[in-house]
Amino acid sequence: MQKKGTVRTLLRIFPYAKRALPRIVLGTFAALLGHMFALAIPQFLRNLVDSLKGATFDLLLVAVLSVLAMGLLEATMVLLRRWLVLTPGTHVEAGLRRTLYAKLQDLPVAFHDKWPSGQLLSRASGDLSMIRRWLSFGLVLLVANILTIIIGFLVLFSYNWILATVFLVIMSPLWVLGFKFEKEYHITARMSQDQAGDLATAVEESVHGIRVLKSFGRGGFITDKFANDALRLRGTELKKAKMVSKLWFYFSTIPDIALGTCLIIGISLIADGNMTLGALSAFILTTRVLHWPIDSIGFLLSMTIDARTAVERFFEVIDTKVDIADPESPKQLEKPTGRLVFENVHFRYADAPEDQADLLNGINLEIEPGESIALIGITGCGKTSLTALATRLYEVTEGSVKLDGIDIRDFTREELRSHIAMAFEDSTLFSDSVRNNVLLGRPESTDEDLKQALEIAQAQFVYDLPDGLDTKIGEEGLSLSGGQRQRLALARAVAAKPAVLVLDDPLSALDVDTEAMVEDALRTVLKATTALIVAHRPSTVQLADRVALMQDGKITAVGKHSELLASNDHYRYVISSLDAAGELIEVND
Repeated sequence: MQKKGTVRTLLRIFPYAKRALPRIVLGTFAALLGHMFALAIPQFLRNLVDSLKGATFDLLLVAVLSVLAMGLLEATMVLLRRWLVLTPGTHVEAGLRRTLYAKLQDLPVAFHDKWPSGQLLSRASGDLSMIRRWLSFGLVLLVANILTIIIGFLVLFSYNWILATVFLVIMSPLWVLGFKFEKEYHITARMSQDQAGDLATAVEESVHGIRVLKSFGRGGFITDKFANDALRLRGTELKKAKMVSKLWFYFSTIPDIALGTCLIIGISLIADGNMTLGALSAFILTTRVLHWPIDSIGFLLSMTIDARTAVERFFEVIDTKVDIADPESPKQLEKPTGRLVFENVHFRYADAPEDQADLLNGINLEIEPGESIALIGITGCGKTSLTALATRLYEVTEGSVKLDGIDIRDFTREELRSHIAMAFEDSTLFSDSVRNNVLLGRPESTDEDLKQALEIAQAQFVYDLPDGLDTKIGEEGLSLSGGQRQRLALARAVAAKPAVLVLDDPLSALDVDTEAMVEDALRTVLKATTALIVAHRPSTVQLADRVALMQDGKITAVGKHSELLASNDHYRYVISSLDAAGELIEVND
């Protein structure tokens, strides 16, 4: 990826901040105007000092009140600046967060397989907060302070060009230091934000895997690992702090050296009659007014570079190409029958070596409306990958998947997934009510539909929960047992009333008796629904009308269980390996 400069990178964020720009500009103008009021104070004092010999009480009073007025106006501008910029910045942050979240929802599963969740969380929280702070504070003050410095130097030249030239020459190394700081600090800032993302990932993984860590007594080990990661981040943050403090030292010390030098030269100019005492006083006071704008450049530069890094990290996600997208002219199915066909389907993961064979290597399979087919094969043969292609969680590398004769790529993803529902072995529930979890795929379902789905999945246990269907399930449903989570996930798929039901071994965590009851209830559903069932247990095969045997990324045989059992050696091997008792299963045809 081509590296862009700081300005070009930061400019990318402004299309997202269009509505806030007017108030940000006004806030910048208010900050600049406040500095101008501050720069006007030395001019009043210059006149006052030069006229002290013949000054009257009235003249002194006017001068003092003028200085007071300038001070009050400066304070008013500070308040106005804060009022103008703070609220728009929060709206920009909220908009960026919505954009990022929508993008994450749009990106394919392959993207989420590669990206640690902590890195995404750090972008959605820390990075976007940094952008908000920079828009509301860093940008406004950086622009206002730079303009103030430029105007301030012009004012200094109006007092005495010799002193102003000396002051400018001594100050000039600051710009070289600032340029060098930008190049070095950017690398360290990026490292820090990436390490913070890795740390967030470590926290999330340890929290989600707390049961495993406790059961193996590895709490101390993971704590030490986290502490080491935190120390690395601490070291990087300290490195950043040292770089900023070093720059701040120069921005604080060099102006004082310049001021002292100008003071010595100014006294000699007064002694020679080439400068008045009032002009020197005004010059010194103006440099004091400029001290804060000059002093602030250090941390404003560091904030700007942090914001640049945050913008880069934000756009790393936003710029990611969505390989699985909706067609320009999508098709629709009014009354899908559920005929699902795989035609010469090939699939390989994007990061697979080129010399490695396709994971799915020419799959051909037809499932008629209302028919159920069980996929069976040894671990790693591609069963789960094939089911994921049906809803475009992944995209076929070659060939096509068709629903009712239409290539599924011709549907919008929302349309396609309204006709095909999935239940996974690894059932994920959300921190929401039981009702909302089950009706996720069809929120408009009636209470009767909900009740029926729960009965089919043998999930009536939900009525015994503290608040029944309104009971809020804990994060990822971990407050429930594995079998309970699977039954709710199955109920969710059934409640969607799809034309095609894809089941990736959703009964693996159930006991034998519950599994038998679920299978009996599912047979009613499968009579009217096309089903593709990944079978990891022999009993699951009994749900299907036909069985498809997968071997080395291909479907090598399709038929009834009894036919394959009698004619296919590999099928007998797979079935026997699935049977816990080591006995072959006889199924009535």
